Formats: sequence, structure tokens, C-alpha cells
Amino acid sequence: MKLTIIDVLIILVYLAATVVIGFVLKKFAQKSKQNYLLGGNRLPWYLLGLSNASGMFDISGTMWLVTILFVYGLKSVWLPWLWPVFNQIFLMVFLSIWLRRSGVTTGAEWIGTRFGFGTGARLSHTIVVVFALIMGLGYLAYGFIGLGKFVEIFVPWEIVSPYVPFDVPAEYVPHLYGIVFTVFAVLYSLLGGMASIVWADLLQYIIMTLSSLVIGLIAMQAVATHAVVVPEGWMNPFFGWKLDLDWSGIVAGVNQKIQEDGFSLFSILFMMLVFKGVLVSMAGPAPTYDMQKILSSKSPREAALMSGSVSLILMPIRYFMIAGFAVLGLIFYDRLDLIVAGQIDFEQILPSAINQFVPVGLLGILLAGLLAAFMSTFAGTLNAAQAYIVNDIYLKYINKTASNIKIKSINYIAGLIMVVVSIILGFYAKDVNDVLQWIVSGLYGSYVAANVLKWYWWRFNGYGFFWGMVGGLVPALTFRYIFAGVLDLYTFPLMLLISVIGCIIGTYSAPPVGEDVLKAFYKNVRPWGFWKPIHDKVVAEDPDFVRNTHFKRDMFNVVVGIIWQTGLVIFPIYIVLMETVPIIISIGIVVITSIILKKTWWNNLPRDDK
Repeated sequence: MKLTIIDVLIILVYLAATVVIGFVLKKFAQKSKQNYLLGGNRLPWYLLGLSNASGMFDISGTMWLVTILFVYGLKSVWLPWLWPVFNQIFLMVFLSIWLRRSGVTTGAEWIGTRFGFGTGARLSHTIVVVFALIMGLGYLAYGFIGLGKFVEIFVPWEIVSPYVPFDVPAEYVPHLYGIVFTVFAVLYSLLGGMASIVWADLLQYIIMTLSSLVIGLIAMQAVATHAVVVPEGWMNPFFGWKLDLDWSGIVAGVNQKIQEDGFSLFSILFMMLVFKGVLVSMAGPAPTYDMQKILSSKSPREAALMSGSVSLILMPIRYFMIAGFAVLGLIFYDRLDLIVAGQIDFEQILPSAINQFVPVGLLGILLAGLLAAFMSTFAGTLNAAQAYIVNDIYLKYINKTASNIKIKSINYIAGLIMVVVSIILGFYAKDVNDVLQWIVSGLYGSYVAANVLKWYWWRFNGYGFFWGMVGGLVPALTFRYIFAGVLDLYTFPLMLLISVIGCIIGTYSAPPVGEDVLKAFYKNVRPWGFWKPIHDKVVAEDPDFVRNTHFKRDMFNVVVGIIWQTGLVIFPIYIVLMETVPIIISIGIVVITSIILKKTWWNNLPRDDK
């Protein structure tokens, strides 16, 4: 164990600071439900954007990204499209604006603005709450596992076990560590709500930026004096029909890792990533911390700016660190300790590289930052889950007139229940990638059909939404057992088909949503899409109403934005690798696309609160 007293003190100071933030903002958070769940809609867009970016800088995701960069090289920049990461571009271009115009507290509450308050709407509201809680539990378990695996390498169990009065099997040691650090995330999240999460995220981002710069520079020094031995094609982001990366004779076990991941037929994988990614992005944000940050913004304009700032704030700094660790792992692979329970675990590259190459003092700062990253993601997800339990279950069905004191108590109870259940789920998960695949390919896939149609098709109603969500959610929870061994992404088309059938049958089994609800939604949100019958009725009542004709401009900005975001990912990797020509090309792409977006997106954002 390389931790020194200095490193431990730095970590303890950070943990204490998060608790102080929670206590300082406790009084503000308890003034109202709006303050607790949305920060009172007073937080500026750049602070929310930084918080959102910080929340995405999580340990589990960073471990996975370091692993795939190590294994797949520059081709790994496409794999985060599993989420898909470019959903932030759709949000910044138009969907954040549409969502924020609703003025609601949660995605489930939004259902009333689109489907009204009849039986279909109530069913839709229920299924969104169920989905949000399942998604929240998945994310909490995902972060919980990643944190435990990360801590395990710095605090070996053989040092701790003499002081623990019970036996813990080796495979459950990470879970025990996860429980310990989860307590701090729960504490400041429960105390201060959204405001404490945002301010703790600011502290975390400052720490992570400093750490990223140092790690990247250490790696660049190593590149200057050592050869980076990788397979042919590793440094090229482009690819053919197959992956064609052969690690034979370089690093044992990587070829087997590629085969187990199921990514060998890279062109088919990429087509599926784009197909699924565009649909998921068109559906809008899933009901997690990302949606809550959008709803917490001051106005539709600030919601768009917040979503746009996330890529700029997150990608360069995060990938400078990711590239640094991956490159250090490649150069000094023989010094890494990747053996867990007798087998090679490539997800240990990040913590093992930290243990080997980060100096005293900086190690404490970096560990504090990465622990903060876990706590940021965990706290944000927990806050979103609490919002659904309190706002969409307790206040809607149990106690509509609850006092602030009562709401505070229910918030605490709801948060604790979610944490306990997520920890139990974490014990049944195999590894970080296992949970990640289930979330992004299973749960996100189940969300697609119903949530695309709700924005763009006037005839779609609450029954269609409910049965479409059921048609997606049931396969998401069962397909990995029915199609054991098949990559979740490849079962997405069948899941989508079942969900679409549910949407269509449900929609035409019941009458359309009431005209007054549809007209109010259309006038307020102003979506483009298949809204002509409603548009004609709105214009008949309000001849001055102007329809949204920006579909082509929005799609152009989405394409340019995705290229811009990908450039932000690629150029810091090439900087660490010290590849001069690719650096110039990738930065040039970022500059050109930034200029285009300034003219076609920034200059056309709404100037008022609508």
C-alpha cells in the first residue's frame, strides 16, 4: 500500500468538506421542495453544467474508459456512444429547451403536461416512476461496484481484515469498501439536496482538473523517453469491417478480452451504436440526475447553455487523464497488478497505475478527487431518485398536503431505502462493464420508442406510452437471461420492435389526449414533428402563433455538434501520445466546428425566458 499519512489526511479533509457543505446548505434546502430537489431554480447555467460534467466524471466510468483505451486505442472513442455520450448534443441543440419550458420538478410530473390526468396519463406516470427508480438503482449499484474495486487496490484486504470481526469472501471485499464510502455521499446529499450536490461538484471538479493535468504530464514525460508498444491500427480512430487489433506477443490476455467484449465485428457494432444512439438521444434525457439538472436551470436558454457546456467542461480534462493512465499502463504494463481472485482484470489498470506512478501528496489529491467523482454521481442519482419517490409517489398519492418537515423526513427515508437496495443489487453484479452494458443497452433501450413518440407525434397518448414502456422494460429485465452470452446491444432491435408494437396498439386502443392538453403543450413547448392537426387548431385560436420550423437547422447543429464533441475527446489523447499531426488536425476540427456552432446554434438560442 502506497498511501502515506499525508495522502490519508488529504482524503479525510475532502470528506469532511463535503459533510460541511451539506450542513451549511441544510437550512436552505429545507425551506421548500423546490429548494431541496432543484436548488430553487437559482443556480446559474455554468455552475449546473460544471456540476453535471463533474457528476459524469465517475470512478466506474473512468475505470471503464481507461480499460477500453488501453485495449482498443483510438477506436475506443466510439464505444462511449453506448450511452450515448452525444445525447448531450441533442439536449443542447433543442431538447433541453423543450424540457425546461414545462416548468415541472421531475420527468414523471412532466407526463401531466403531455397526456393530461386521465387513466392513460396515470398509467404513464406510474411506469415512468418505476423506470426512474430501476434506472437509479442500476446507476447506484454501478457506482458502488466501481468504487469498491478502486479502493481495494489502495487498501488491501489483508491489512484491514485483522480489524474486522467477520469473514468477507474475496469477491465481496469491493462491496464492503463501497458501503463505507457510500455513507459520506448519502450524508451530504440527504442534508443539502441539489444545492449541496452542485457545490460539492465544484470542489470535486477543481481537484480532478489539477489531477488530470499532472497525470497527463507524467505520461507525456514517459512517452518522451519510452516507446509505446501497441498493435498496428491502435493509434487510428478509423476502422474497417473488423477490429483487426492483434495483441499477440504484446500483452497476454487482451485478445481474449476483445473476444469476451463482443466488439470484433466493429462496423456492425458501430452501426448499432449510431442507430440506437440517435433514437435514445431523440427520446430526451432519462429520468436521472441529468434531467434534474436541466429542470433546475433558470430558463430554457440557460438549460441549453448548461447542456452545451458539459462536453466542453468534461471531455478535454477527463480524456487527458484517461489517456495518461492508459499510456502509463501500456509503457509500464509489467509493473501493474491486475490479478484479482487469481484472474487478470483489466478494469484494475486505473487503480494499479495510480498506485504505481502517482507521487505522495498528489496521490491523496487524486484519490480524493476520484472518490469525489463517485460521490458526485452517487449523490446526483440519489437526489433524482428521491425526487420521484417524494414528488411522484408520496405527494401525489399518499399525502398531498404534507408539511416541509414531513417532506424532509420522507426525503431521508426514501434516500436510505434506495441506497440499501442498490447495495444489495451490487452484490449480484459481476463487474463494472456488466452493469454498464445492462444500463446503456438494456434500460436505455427500453426507454426509446415511447419517449421518442411523446415529443414528435400528436396522436400518441398515455396508453401508448404505458404499453410502449412495458414493452421495452420487460425485455430489458429478461433478455440477458433469455439470450445469455449475447451482447445487450445486439438484442436492442428486437426490444425496440416489441416496444413500438406496444406503443401503436396502446395508442389506438384509446382516444387521443384531450385537445386542450395538446394545444397547451404544443404552444408552450413548441416542438417540431407531426403536430399539424394541433397546429391548425392553435392557429385558428391564435393567428399570431409561429410554428417551429427549425428541424433542418437543429439536425445540422446536431451533426456539427457530434463532430465537435468527438474532436474534444480525441485531441487530448493525441496530446498525451505527442502525435503532432493528429493534434493539429483534431484541434483544427474543434475550432472550425466551434465557429459554426457559434453562428448556427449560440446566436439562435431563445433570448427571453421562453
